[in-house]
Amino acid sequence: MFKGVNTFLSLFFFLCYISTASSFELIETPMLIDEVSNGRLPSIGDRVPSKPSIVDTSGKSGGIINILMGRKKDTRQLVVYGYARLVGYDKKFNIRPDILSKIDVKDGRIFTLYLRKGHKWSDGHPFTAEDFRYYWEDVANNNEVANENVPSSMIIEGQKPEFKILNNFTIRYIWKKPNPFFLPRLAGARPLYIYRPAHYLKKFHIKYVDKSVLEAKAKYANKRNWLALHYSVSEQYKNSNPDLPSLQPWTLSTRPPSKRLKFKRNKYYHRIDRAGRQLPYLDEIRMNVTSGKLIPIKTGGGESDLQGRGLSFSNVTALKQSEESSGFKTLLWKTAKGSRWALFPNLNTNDVQWKKILRDVRFRRALSMAINRHEINQVIYYGLARPGNNTVLPESPLYRSSYQKRWANFNIDESNRLLDEMGLTKRTDAGIRLLPNGKKLEFTVAFSTEETESSDVLELISDTWRKIGVKIFLKPMQREVLRNRIFSGAIKMSMWSGLENGIPNAQSSPHELSPTSQQQLQWPKWGQYAETNGDSGRPVDMEQALRLSLLNKKWTASTGNDQRREIWGKMLDVYTDQVFSIGIIASVPKVIVANKNIKNIPKTAIYNWDPGAHFGVHRPDQFWLDDPALRRYK
Repeated sequence: MFKGVNTFLSLFFFLCYISTASSFELIETPMLIDEVSNGRLPSIGDRVPSKPSIVDTSGKSGGIINILMGRKKDTRQLVVYGYARLVGYDKKFNIRPDILSKIDVKDGRIFTLYLRKGHKWSDGHPFTAEDFRYYWEDVANNNEVANENVPSSMIIEGQKPEFKILNNFTIRYIWKKPNPFFLPRLAGARPLYIYRPAHYLKKFHIKYVDKSVLEAKAKYANKRNWLALHYSVSEQYKNSNPDLPSLQPWTLSTRPPSKRLKFKRNKYYHRIDRAGRQLPYLDEIRMNVTSGKLIPIKTGGGESDLQGRGLSFSNVTALKQSEESSGFKTLLWKTAKGSRWALFPNLNTNDVQWKKILRDVRFRRALSMAINRHEINQVIYYGLARPGNNTVLPESPLYRSSYQKRWANFNIDESNRLLDEMGLTKRTDAGIRLLPNGKKLEFTVAFSTEETESSDVLELISDTWRKIGVKIFLKPMQREVLRNRIFSGAIKMSMWSGLENGIPNAQSSPHELSPTSQQQLQWPKWGQYAETNGDSGRPVDMEQALRLSLLNKKWTASTGNDQRREIWGKMLDVYTDQVFSIGIIASVPKVIVANKNIKNIPKTAIYNWDPGAHFGVHRPDQFWLDDPALRRYK
């Protein structure tokens, strides 16, 4: 979005802005008519912005749907699904204004944000530039608020942006160098929050409240000080404080902890349909928390009206059989991860001997070629998925078949040759190779307990790896435990999903291909080092991984599409050739269950975390119920 595309972006965002300028009669939401008539709530004209976001859709207001979640903290999923963002992805994964009326981008480094006049928080208080100032000055740049410093995506080459308030509805951020991460982070599934409801949070900030009063509040809330209290009440993504004003389509009305949570319509939401009805159409979403293992069973029994989370491809047969009796339809959406399942050799493992083996590219290539991906696709996915590397998908303009196939063809003879070449020639009577220290070449592959499908895949891999003298043990773990053990270096190999964004273009960041985050399971300590600017973790000490880091930095500093496309190609070439992650299978259909009376939900779509926010990019605020019996008002 630099130089060559700046003019296009500015024009695009401006057209999005003027498209909302039309005025027409607004239709009051049925469930709110009594409140408006009794004077307890302003009319719709005083609740939506003067120039609301107008959506080219139609539907009927009212109704309640149920969803299932596996953890109490999954209240955050309503922020993901609600997908109200300053800017957001459309269904073609282009970024466009949402909460903002428009945004101007100059030279990829000057971002001017325009708010909608008259836009209000869910409690009716105006949403203005003061909410951005409060975050920037009183939170992000307040040395006392150590747990909410300026995020890394807003720091370019060690420099924060210059922050300016141009007027009550216009904010500007100026970097000295281009910042290609800013807009994607604002549009993310877990978005970058550069604003806070200042009118609410000032009641918990020492700059605005006497210290003794705050200490009393903190003590009453069982928090150690005002900072802990302020943090706990302000987490917009966590979505666990019913008192925290929101801009999402539905706001939490149940105080956690609870296994049954209600999210009611935001009466001040900024979007309306072409007929003048305020979104969301649905009055309420009810979240029921249950064991993750029970979600497929409960969904099949009709206890969820909209479900993706907790369902896997292995559930599709049973769900199809329950459609008629439980009144739902089973949809198969596309997935956009570079690999549904991938193996991650931990190049930062604590075991010195195993670190040397895992860092030998011949070992990684041998393991990859000893996986019968065709068999996995046929046996588990009925031939509907794509075998291959953890790389970009054919839907991406950056795709090359060579990236997908490299070191991914099933070849036991070549795998054995590479392991012999490494000097791992000695074997036990059972055929298991021996390490240089005389111990058997066996290790544990850890994976999450959240889905059973992964263990089925690993069983098939275990069978073919035995043919090259490699023995593995399968270890399911709870997600947090799994990640912490990987981060510490205690686990040699893990299984997780592959590249989050398998459909990038040249303007998409290639950071997933280089050590940039502790969450990258093949090099967590290198990623942590990059994430913390060297405060923790370890610097990259492997040539090809370092090359990826340098290429990633070069992409960040570049401004042209051609140059960025060239860098992407080099990074994909290195990444797939070095097999830094071992992709297994991609494009596995995602099972979605939806009540047959829900309208505006697509029959085919892409289900992805980021970009996509799962249901979010398909705008659940536009889903509506066709059956009058399911709606509160006809």
